[in-house]
Amino acid sequence: MDYGTMPDANGPPTPLDADSWWSAVEMYDRRYTFVAAGPRTREDWLHDVASVMRRETADPRAWRTIDPDEGEEETEDDPAYPFVVPPVDEAGAAEWRGRLREIPRSAVVRLLVLLATIDLDVSRDPRFPAQRAEMEKHARVILTRFSGGARFFTNTRGGGAFLDFYQQISSCSPISQYAWDLGLLWVSDEEVGLIWSFDPR
Repeated sequence: MDYGTMPDANGPPTPLDADSWWSAVEMYDRRYTFVAAGPRTREDWLHDVASVMRRETADPRAWRTIDPDEGEEETEDDPAYPFVVPPVDEAGAAEWRGRLREIPRSAVVRLLVLLATIDLDVSRDPRFPAQRAEMEKHARVILTRFSGGARFFTNTRGGGAFLDFYQQISSCSPISQYAWDLGLLWVSDEEVGLIWSFDPR
């Protein structure tokens, strides 16, 4: 089943399907990145995000996920590893939600590219100049999955005044057990999902 189309500068729009999604998220294979989605079942989507973090749900479209920690010993003790899931109490949930910043759709492509770079820093990735066009193409494919009414969140207030994630990111509010992580959380009427990259150093 096709869920949308993605622009192709060299021809007509290409259907967004399981194969094109697979190819697009493949750019995260080379770093420590978690890619997964789950159904949205509640008005308060934090509960659904926690389910994705705990690996309790499957992708609603049965498309590819990426989980570097799958089968690792750490997930046996903590199913959400390395995430710190949103607390269930109101105060704790509000604090966790406060780590996130909503960003416009126009900023998402560059954020998605950033999440695939070495050290989560475009300027420090020697591959970036040569691979920028391809990475941006993959990011636009990923963005096509999200409906027009989707909301987008990240955990950094960096990226400059105009949310340019190709600028150096100087701070973040981690939602994992690591001191530095960056990611995209998306919420639509039908699903929630995470593309989250970690720096375990």
